[in-house]
Amino acid sequence: MSYSPSIYRFVDGGDVPVPPDMELVRSVLEPHDYGDPRLTVGEDGSLRFWVRASDGSEAEISADETGILVERPQTGGVFAIVAELVAKLEAVIIDPSTGRAVCRAEERTQLPADMQEEAIVIDMTGDALEAALSGPTYRAQQ
Repeated sequence: MSYSPSIYRFVDGGDVPVPPDMELVRSVLEPHDYGDPRLTVGEDGSLRFWVRASDGSEAEISADETGILVERPQTGGVFAIVAELVAKLEAVIIDPSTGRAVCRAEERTQLPADMQEEAIVIDMTGDALEAALSGPTYRAQQ
């Protein structure tokens, strides 16, 4: 896949995402990081990981106070790592091809009102996330 979905956390229907918990991001991604550890933490506190799943699929993931970018995730197990991160952060992932949020039911209610109706609600697993971002999209159940 040659696109870059973004991860954001919304609270109480607010229009502006809240900063991600950077320690939680590190705890989820560091075990899968194959990049240079000296480059993981930027001078500004941002994080950058080159994540590789056991099946060899990869993605570059960067995080700062505005959100998290998943750059060019490859088909496969890397989506399970991303799904774990999204679930633990209680966040949503934005499908760059449609601009729609992909999330669990719990996070749908935290989205801004104008995003809730179009959200794609899934069980946050790697397979479900990959299907939601790469397969035919569907409307969330009302």
